[in-house]
Amino acid sequence: MRAAHQRGRPDRGSVTAEAAVLLPVLLIVLGAALWAVAIVGVQLQCVDAARAGARAAARGEVIDEVRRTVLRAVPAGARVEVIPGTETTRVEVVAVVEPFPGAVLPPVRVTAAAVSATEPGVVP
Repeated sequence: MRAAHQRGRPDRGSVTAEAAVLLPVLLIVLGAALWAVAIVGVQLQCVDAARAGARAAARGEVIDEVRRTVLRAVPAGARVEVIPGTETTRVEVVAVVEPFPGAVLPPVRVTAAAVSATEPGVVP
């Protein structure tokens, strides 16, 4: 009796079709979420590196050494600019986050800047 009842149902197999459509959508959403997490991670690295660099430069450390220290803390290919001043010292970091291999996502440019008060007696 049960088999005869199911034989005439027009929606038979719809779960398989829905799953076939839903699975790629879920993979795209997961990929986008992972991409967003990667971008936020690089942003945090850049912010932390810029802060540390601004503090070091404001204390009077050599600008080239500050730049090297910041570059060690950020992803490869990042650009670091140290702008010393008599009152404040500014460090800017720019990094480009590349998508995962094979992903159809654009690279994202991440920037961070930090400013620190220059210590008395430090000459820029």
